[in-house]
Amino acid sequence: MSVPLVNDVAGMRVIVTGGAAGIGLCTARHLADRGAVVRIIDLRVDTVPATLEGFEADVRDEEAVLSAVDAAVHSMSGLDALVNNAGIGAQGTVLDNDFATWHRVLDVNLMGAVRVIRAALPELRKSSRACIVNMASIAATAGLPDRALYSASKGAILALTRAMAADHVREGIRVNAVSPGTVSTEWVDRLLAQAKDGAAELRALESRQPHGRLVAPEEVAAAVGYLLSPLAGSTTGANLEVDGGMAGLRMRAT
Repeated sequence: MSVPLVNDVAGMRVIVTGGAAGIGLCTARHLADRGAVVRIIDLRVDTVPATLEGFEADVRDEEAVLSAVDAAVHSMSGLDALVNNAGIGAQGTVLDNDFATWHRVLDVNLMGAVRVIRAALPELRKSSRACIVNMASIAATAGLPDRALYSASKGAILALTRAMAADHVREGIRVNAVSPGTVSTEWVDRLLAQAKDGAAELRALESRQPHGRLVAPEEVAAAVGYLLSPLAGSTTGANLEVDGGMAGLRMRAT
């Protein structure tokens, strides 16, 4: 086969969930800047730029998801790619969150992705360049303190990604994941604001990533863009780590 010489997503029709802010919005903008047609699904879309049409849905609500995906697909006359980015955070050990919180976070982070995938698959099957990118996390593979629930939800996303890649590779649908480290987003800003010593907490977050800083959302967006591109045509079932070396490097103390 001939492989395009340009890493290009121009003309691809893409849905980004959780795209009204943070990593999701950065990803949607990045893809649109490279020529993709992008639609956002989020709880609220009033802040979505006019160039990125948004559709409201709570990913915990199956009917709302089906309606939003249908409307997004109709507005683009098809669908080539899905970026499952919608998610919520959680702090604490296995004992610190009650069962209602466990159910809520898993319902958003895991089952929310499942609902969107189930709604999108019939349209993706019609595309000659179909792909799904799920947003996992360094928490899926590294044991982080006070992240039991969040880690469980993202570990499930990573396992789902690999299982789906095996299920759908022969019908031409690639499924991959991106695992960011700690990203400089509004969510992290809120955590720092709640900390007793925000400056010390920021230094701790920066120092646990070997490159010594928070990950930029633009770096995560670029990773998603690569996985959607024709140059990643032989990449499926992969987990692309964007974490400053946190997953694989073991640095000596300085």
